[in-house]
Formats: sequence, structure tokens, C-alpha cells
Amino acid sequence: MPSTETLERFIARVEQNAHAEAVAEFYTAFASMQENQKPPRVGRDALVAYERRVMARARSVQSRCVRPAFVHGNLVVLRWRFRFEWQDGSVSEMEELAYQRWDGERIDEEQFFYDPAQAVPRQPDAAGS
Repeated sequence: MPSTETLERFIARVEQNAHAEAVAEFYTAFASMQENQKPPRVGRDALVAYERRVMARARSVQSRCVRPAFVHGNLVVLRWRFRFEWQDGSVSEMEELAYQRWDGERIDEEQFFYDPAQAVPRQPDAAGS
């Protein structure tokens, strides 16, 4: 079960758009991440590499945790909103739930739930949104 302080530090790292760093700092060595019902990615090193590849494709990223965070023992549910501006100027805005199982102060298993249609980049409208 994560302490409140650890959970807040994790959220802060993601909100700083330090996604790969958050994985390196807060996930177990053999952690897994799963997108909806796709097969999970396994191993902290692979998870960090994946986050770095995603972030390298983005011109800018905005990450925000929508409160409250739900904690029940070693299970945590976080609601996130992300806005990615890609290198080509297109934009993806996503809202997701992250269901996490913690092992002490580190995340061991995480599954994301979101509408995959949100991930499809679109050209921003004239107002820039």
C-alpha cells in the first residue's frame, strides 16, 4: 500500500510530464502496464523505453490528475487527462482511468481504461484547441 506522500510524489512526476522518470522511480523491476485489453508490456526497463518513445513523438504534453485519487489497500485508481501535441501539429486529447496494484511503495501492475478513438490524432481547429 503506497503512503499518501509516495502517491502524491508519483502524481506530481506525471503532472510534470516526466512520464519515463515516473516509471523508473515508482515501478517495480518486473512491473506490467496494459492498455485496455491488449497484452501487457512487462519490465520496468521496457516500460521506460516505451514512455520515452511516446514522449519523443510529442512536441508538447499536458498531464493532469483529476482528483480524488481512490485508494483501497494496495489498489489505486487515478483519473488522468492528457493533451499531446504531436510533432506534425496534430493533437490527441485523452481521458483514462489507471487501475494500479502497488507492492509497498512501488507500482507492480497497471491497466489503463480509455476509449481508443481518443488516441487518434486530429488537426486542431482554428481556435487552436
